[in-house]
Amino acid sequence: MTYSEAWLNYQTVDHLRFPFDTLYADTEKKTVLLATEELQMAAKRLAKVKLNHISDPKMAALALQGTHTGRGAIFMEIDGSIPNEEGYQIYKKKPGLVICGGGKSGLLYGTFALIRTMQTNPTLFSKICSGKQTLEKSPANPLRMLNHWDNTDGTIERGYAGNSFFFVNHELVINERVKDYARLLASIGINGTVINNVNVRGAATSLITGRYLPQLAKLSELFAPYGIKLYLSLNFAAPMELGALASCDPLDRNVQNFWKKKMEEVYTAVPLLGGFLVKADSEGRPGPFTYGRNHAEGANMLARAIAPYGGKIIWRCFVYNCSQDWRDRKTDRAKAGYDNFMPLDGEFADNVILQIKNGPMDFQVREPVSPLFSGLKATNMMLEVQAAQEYTGQQKHLCYLIPMWKEVLNFKTYAAGQTGADTVADIVSGRFYGQKNCGMAAVANTGDDENWTGHDMAAANFYGFGRLAFDTELSAEEIAKEWTRSTYGSNREILECMLPMLLSSWEIYEKYTSPLGIGWMVNPSHHYGPNVDGYEYDRWGTYHYSDCHGMGVDRTMAGTGYVAQYNEPNRRMYENIETCPEKLLLFFHHVPYTYMLKTGKTLIQHIYDSHFEGAMQAQNMLLDFDALKHILPPAVFEHIHTRLKIQSDHAKEWRDRINTYYFRMSGIPDEKGRTIY
Repeated sequence: MTYSEAWLNYQTVDHLRFPFDTLYADTEKKTVLLATEELQMAAKRLAKVKLNHISDPKMAALALQGTHTGRGAIFMEIDGSIPNEEGYQIYKKKPGLVICGGGKSGLLYGTFALIRTMQTNPTLFSKICSGKQTLEKSPANPLRMLNHWDNTDGTIERGYAGNSFFFVNHELVINERVKDYARLLASIGINGTVINNVNVRGAATSLITGRYLPQLAKLSELFAPYGIKLYLSLNFAAPMELGALASCDPLDRNVQNFWKKKMEEVYTAVPLLGGFLVKADSEGRPGPFTYGRNHAEGANMLARAIAPYGGKIIWRCFVYNCSQDWRDRKTDRAKAGYDNFMPLDGEFADNVILQIKNGPMDFQVREPVSPLFSGLKATNMMLEVQAAQEYTGQQKHLCYLIPMWKEVLNFKTYAAGQTGADTVADIVSGRFYGQKNCGMAAVANTGDDENWTGHDMAAANFYGFGRLAFDTELSAEEIAKEWTRSTYGSNREILECMLPMLLSSWEIYEKYTSPLGIGWMVNPSHHYGPNVDGYEYDRWGTYHYSDCHGMGVDRTMAGTGYVAQYNEPNRRMYENIETCPEKLLLFFHHVPYTYMLKTGKTLIQHIYDSHFEGAMQAQNMLLDFDALKHILPPAVFEHIHTRLKIQSDHAKEWRDRINTYYFRMSGIPDEKGRTIY
């Protein structure tokens, strides 16, 4: 094997008591067989116990009546009375333990949940085995998806962990690594994956043709027993590029017929396909705007064509004017998503889902929550986050993103007024509006690197997304503990070192990069490294408006008016500089450098202090990690240490570039007399 097993490496757990020697499971169904094999492997590696398998259902029934001899037994069952077929229950029942799923996927998820408990919490596992506690869980979100931005030539857009393991030289690859990828997804509850880039170009347009359909059918069949649906990104201009039509106008009957025939062809060949992800009218991608149509007309045209096969159209809301004049201070990119989609609320077909980024801009280290979650009431919604660290260090820097995503999920939208369960988590789960086609998606951070994610510790974002999408009640700390123990074993010193690093890393990264919600300040195009004015006079609408007096974007009613897109009292909170959360101060307000923050510091002093603090904390993470030199495997230690050294050095570059820029801009010196150039 040329790659790691990540959190499924099943290292022996000290003091783990595994009181079972027999597993009763009817493995006629492939998913049950996978669950059986997984539990047997985990028992052997974690507890050094051979778990014998008996597949005869009659023998299992007799064993439950008391005929089982020897040590305890585990029984795998499917019980349709469990409300959610992806849900599970684990409970004590003589002569052993029952793993019960509402359906095949629920049984598999329950098996991984029991294994995870063995890996991370032997005390809880003991309580479950003795009947003092049960495990019961159903997924919080119906759809829990990864979006891969893999190109068919094997490159990955915004990829920081090597090349694609799905595509090599425009060929689709199906091998053991892809199978182990499916294991990883199932272990954390992910039930859908889009394997190709949303920017569909060249050969990727042909993924819906006979050239690729046979292999896609095989891939969908590989994924299915793991509870995973295969999705593809779709080129809206395919009628022109594949069908030789003159347009891709969604109201053109010839275009509609093209898609009707194409969906029939695709689903005849790949009946297990979940549907399509579409990026249209965005950053140069074709879409309905070209023909004077709106997004509902474009999405619904595809939805009608795919509906007979139970497919879904996931339509990205990342739509804005990418040819903005930097002199125009009223046009506001942050407003674009709301302005484009709110007037269409209720017009989308039921099998259309709007995929909405967590913030109104583009995966910055801090943004407010997109107001679309507050506004849309009659449209299916999916939250999109980015595990790939495009703007958060590109997996060279440690930046654990689960705390950010938790803040987004816990944001109260006031869609129900002052009272009511109307957080983003309530909305995208479908609980608030009674919807089923909704959930969470993450831009994947994986590639063909040996460790899957470039930086070994970036795997915590991969793992954490799946766990959080399945159970939004989990805390960032609980997820970090699970991942650390599952990946590196039960050594206390490893946990005590890595846990604080993970939990503080987002705040540290924010401190030495872009202050108080302003964002950007990166090198154009590749988005790595500091460049304060990199986008300031460009067409992308990503400005900070720094001058000799102050900085920040005025998004109040007197400015761009963006605050009006929020429900009260959020609208009023953001409008008032005194009540606006200071972590977002520069996103909503243009602020003088001499403005006094609640900490008693001026804005300019906060910029200086936070950047010195962040760089020092990055250096301290490197020094703290040295404690694990003789505990972690040498190759793992060296790889993480190398990345932390890059981060420590680069944080100083960020510190000096930002502080120097604002010292020269403001002319105000650092109160503490530190070196600023």
